[in-house]
Amino acid sequence: MTATVQSLKESTLTGKGFTLQPSTLSERLVELKFSSETVQAFLARIAEWPVQALEYKSMLRFRVAAILDELCGGELKPLLINSLVDRKTGALMITPEGLTSVDQAEEMVKFTTAIAHLFGRSNFDAMSGQYYARFVVQNDDNSDSYLRQAHRVMELHNDGTFVEQDTDYVLMLKIDEQNMEGGNSLLLHLDDWADLNHFYSSEMAHQEMRWSAPPSKNTGKDVFHPVFDMDRSGQPIMSYIDQFVQPANFEQGNWLTDLSESIESSPSILSVRVPVGSFLLINNHFWLHGRDKFVAHQGLRRELMRQRGYFTHAKTLRNPKQ
Repeated sequence: MTATVQSLKESTLTGKGFTLQPSTLSERLVELKFSSETVQAFLARIAEWPVQALEYKSMLRFRVAAILDELCGGELKPLLINSLVDRKTGALMITPEGLTSVDQAEEMVKFTTAIAHLFGRSNFDAMSGQYYARFVVQNDDNSDSYLRQAHRVMELHNDGTFVEQDTDYVLMLKIDEQNMEGGNSLLLHLDDWADLNHFYSSEMAHQEMRWSAPPSKNTGKDVFHPVFDMDRSGQPIMSYIDQFVQPANFEQGNWLTDLSESIESSPSILSVRVPVGSFLLINNHFWLHGRDKFVAHQGLRRELMRQRGYFTHAKTLRNPKQ
């Protein structure tokens, strides 16, 4: 069987060691589940390599990817590539059955690493000093960005806006959560945003703007790019985050504020509950993501892992002239 997202409607497709079906939240979001037998076979095959080995030897990240694809009959790699570049979808909720506890955090990192390196390569994450970042959200926090601040919405945005590396995808894993209420992931596909054409057609949309990050991001160099670009087929793609864009003047500042208000008020925003051990994988060019606020609790704790990087086995979405 060759599983393809294009052939999905309301049915479930079964591959070797996994199943694929559209989410009840949106046909754009695909749910990919791996059986516990597949997960355990994968972990047994790569048991000789701790996470530290994957950190030190980047070539091993591609070897663990090959092993997972082999266990899935060679069907997983093309499925992921096709799913992520397809403008109609481009987002997956992935669940490896049996990985449900923070005690299995290293196994979760190994599994996500294999997934990411079937279609791309994870960028260096300056915040952590590795190819991935683990971080904790708690009830009380004094960080310099909204990433760890639990009691407010983290607005919709794209990742990689303030770095020079290409950021084609974002992978977000939930490792643990305690005393949690609220805090759902928020997703918005550009084509479901009613005001896309209004903002994309503005002169401001294509003006180069300055993007800089706070000290916790460990990136001291500003970058410059417009909010919007186009893909190879001429469709809009976006690179935007409200916290780190630095408008140069009155006109830019008010245009950006209008854009932010329009995005945040879109009725097409998906509110997605991600179980522990599951992760979202999205195309970072035409999906925006964020997080809803949590209900305050002194014992609140959520641990997350992030990988983000570029496609290596799929056509780039950026305009080749850029």
